[in-house]
Amino acid sequence: MALSVSPSLSFTQNFPRFVTSHSLPLSQCHPISFQTPPPKSIHYHPPRALREWQEYEEAVKKKDLATALRFLISIEKDNSDDSVEENGSLSTQSARSQIGDLGFFGGSVRDWGVLDTCLNADDMRLVGMAYEFLKAKGFLPNFGRFSSIVLDGARDIRPSVLKSSTGLEASKFSPKKWGLSGSSSVVLAGFLGGVSYLLQQGIDIRPQLAIILGLAFTDSIFLGGTCLAQISSYWPPYRRRILVHEAGHLLVAYLMGCPIRGVILDPIVAMQMGIQGQAGTQFWDENMNNEMAEGQLSGSTFDRYCMVLFAGTAAEALVYGDAEGGENDENLFRSISVLLQPPLSVAQMSNQARWSVLQSYNLLKWHRHAHRAAFKAMENGASLSVIIRKIEEAMSSNR
Repeated sequence: MALSVSPSLSFTQNFPRFVTSHSLPLSQCHPISFQTPPPKSIHYHPPRALREWQEYEEAVKKKDLATALRFLISIEKDNSDDSVEENGSLSTQSARSQIGDLGFFGGSVRDWGVLDTCLNADDMRLVGMAYEFLKAKGFLPNFGRFSSIVLDGARDIRPSVLKSSTGLEASKFSPKKWGLSGSSSVVLAGFLGGVSYLLQQGIDIRPQLAIILGLAFTDSIFLGGTCLAQISSYWPPYRRRILVHEAGHLLVAYLMGCPIRGVILDPIVAMQMGIQGQAGTQFWDENMNNEMAEGQLSGSTFDRYCMVLFAGTAAEALVYGDAEGGENDENLFRSISVLLQPPLSVAQMSNQARWSVLQSYNLLKWHRHAHRAAFKAMENGASLSVIIRKIEEAMSSNR
């Protein structure tokens, strides 16, 4: 199925989770392949190379993806040339087939640091090359491992099918307004009860309350609720739910083969980067980028995007039994659905949403250990490279 897209669609304005690349024409994009040395080869680097490794580490600190990736590719090329000179031919045994020794063959554990430079990258093709490089070295055996899942299963997902598959009503997957459900309703009830008690005691706080409500209104209109989100993020139960949500986005994007630029958990930083909502996981889909440039969008590419988009909601439902977040994800989904030609009807959008959330729910359920590993790493403030490593370790240990 091929879907045409309205020419007015702009991902940089409407879809901040999906990052597009504008540095070079798409016609210049070519698949990049990397040759790897035999897994057990040990290569000696002279003092000049040690100095270059220091430059690499400096590039990682500065989040200079282009410099860091250029160095890793040059080192890999030098190692490959050395192997040809010593053995007469380059071994065809790929490091990616040696999953047992995860992440420590054919290179250094320092190679992982290139992922931490992705957040500041403007050219998303470089981010894709970083993931492709590490996958070719055998560091990321599970990256894109389930990209074909979008072709599996029935397409017509009625609410009854969703309930029989997950044990949850369809309403449990719908984002909730703050103060109307879950822990936020307890906070709101406590606040209103406190105000009522003070008024009964003769303490008039109406002027202060008017100022607070005015500030909250201003925050919601001009800052998208960023200030309130920043304050709420310090409340442990609320922050844990955010981490569960974003870990769901990250894991599904990773397993579907979408390079992740970064995870932003600070609402103010998210606002500065143009991310709608209180936090965000930025990922890139090269197929979607290329297809959108041609004005066409295949069904499988749209499915993959929707799965990643609804993965946060699915993660909350899996862990807590219902979802509170994901309102901005739904808004993004509706935005692209109505821009398709022909646009999806309300019934089609509802079915697509249920199909996507069910696929993501099942994928997260099958790999709950990996989701928990990502959540724990994010909870500890780990960098993106550490989060990805924890996912790979969890996936490897549960085969």
